Amino acid sequence: MQELFTKYKLVIKFILTFLMVYVLFSVIYHFYLEFSEGCKFYPDYITHLVAKQTEDLLNGFGYNTQVLPHPDEPSMKVILNGNYVARVIEGCNAASVIILFMSFVFAFSGKLKTTLFFILSGSVLIYVVNLFRIALICVALYHYPEHQEFLHGVLFPAIIYGMVFLLWIFWVNRFSNLKNKHG
Repeated sequence: MQELFTKYKLVIKFILTFLMVYVLFSVIYHFYLEFSEGCKFYPDYITHLVAKQTEDLLNGFGYNTQVLPHPDEPSMKVILNGNYVARVIEGCNAASVIILFMSFVFAFSGKLKTTLFFILSGSVLIYVVNLFRIALICVALYHYPEHQEFLHGVLFPAIIYGMVFLLWIFWVNRFSNLKNKHG
């Protein structure tokens, strides 16, 4: 048994670190969501901010856009040129994706300063790309509503998760301690 732990020490360390960081940040995020109920920003501050920034982005693209609280569910309705095209829910705010990203980077950590800088810059990049992703899906749903399943279920998740995957590959190949030990 000792031989197995020695042989797979790096794998076990990665899995445990990833899980500990992921659970920690997920619990913190859960408490944030619980605390946000009844807050002046509906449905929660981050989701509200993402919806409003998406509205600004779409208006900047020349679309007459309104984002309004949904009366029947915790989400924000996106109305494009008078048509209700999408809703921004808590899952659209990229917080869960950023938690997943951070957990992986911590699990393959490098130097502390480099790790923290990469997490901060990567999180900002994920957040910004997510804003453009939501804006683009709104425009695509406005012009091609018949392709809603493909756009929302395949293409646009591939954008955000594909970018996170590329950031992970970049991190492991350039900055992680794994590269320093085996590179």
